[in-house]
Amino acid sequence: MRAVRVPKFGGPDVLEIVDNLPRPVPGAEDVLVRTQVAGVNYIDTYHRTGAYLMDCPFTLGIEGGGIIEQIGPDVTDILVGDRVTYCGVPGSYAEWIVVPARQVVAVPQNMDILVATAAMVQGLTAQYLCRSSYQLNCNSSVLIHAGAGGVGRLAIQIAHLLGATIFTTASNPTKMEIARQAGAQHVINYTEQDFVDYINSHTSGKGVDVVLDSVGKTTFHDSLKCLRPRGLLCLFGQSSGAVGPIDPQILNEAGSVFLTRPTLADYALTREELLGRCAELHEWIDSGQLSVRIDRTLSLSQAAEAHQALEARETMGKVLLLTE
Repeated sequence: MRAVRVPKFGGPDVLEIVDNLPRPVPGAEDVLVRTQVAGVNYIDTYHRTGAYLMDCPFTLGIEGGGIIEQIGPDVTDILVGDRVTYCGVPGSYAEWIVVPARQVVAVPQNMDILVATAAMVQGLTAQYLCRSSYQLNCNSSVLIHAGAGGVGRLAIQIAHLLGATIFTTASNPTKMEIARQAGAQHVINYTEQDFVDYINSHTSGKGVDVVLDSVGKTTFHDSLKCLRPRGLLCLFGQSSGAVGPIDPQILNEAGSVFLTRPTLADYALTREELLGRCAELHEWIDSGQLSVRIDRTLSLSQAAEAHQALEARETMGKVLLLTE
């Protein structure tokens, strides 16, 4: 089969297209998915560079969608021919992948598989951040960094659905407009204005309840300054680099605030939890309350181009790789 492989850690140029890998065989509790689309996520760049260590060589990607071609003998609730999506399973940049049956999610009959796949990692992340890491409501205020990005735009829409007051950051007028259309009431061009000053001036110095920070190194300390006493900083990414070691005393100085570094896997610990979160996402999408923006679709052979665009912050929505 054909797949995108990482033979050694490095830049996008290290990615290789391999045509002669053996097709995987599902175990007793697994399914074989013929991949139609693979999602590109920022974590893929961490795997490629070695920021998150993997054993080289390996097939890249953790998210995809396609058709069930084979099921293991112990699989009872999934049928050959079903359309499914999955996430958190390594090796999605490939024509076939074996996925534990407990981790696949059926695609609703009237939903495009591209939309369903694009809603997995980014949509589930936005959902758990707004619904579980911090339970946003009509009395909440939130700062969402990178508001025009994949997770950022979805999180803004969900926060808006829940009635929260939303502050967000973006780097140019086009991205600012995307964030406004998603539902953000306060959009800050961080290249021209200090977001800490803006939030302090628009909250009478009180700060926001929660900051959703996917940027990391360049925003972390200023994000703390935006919080109200006993507020929460959700650091769920590091697009600008990893945050260095910190003295816990800074949480005291910021107002006895809380810090969490969540991962999607810990918010989908059981199949029931995964299906529950997906059901809510699918309901929002089906009703038109949540819009999934696909920035571009590329072929597997263009995986390096996809990574370059992602790391250059050129994307405003989901990037997908098509296998056909």
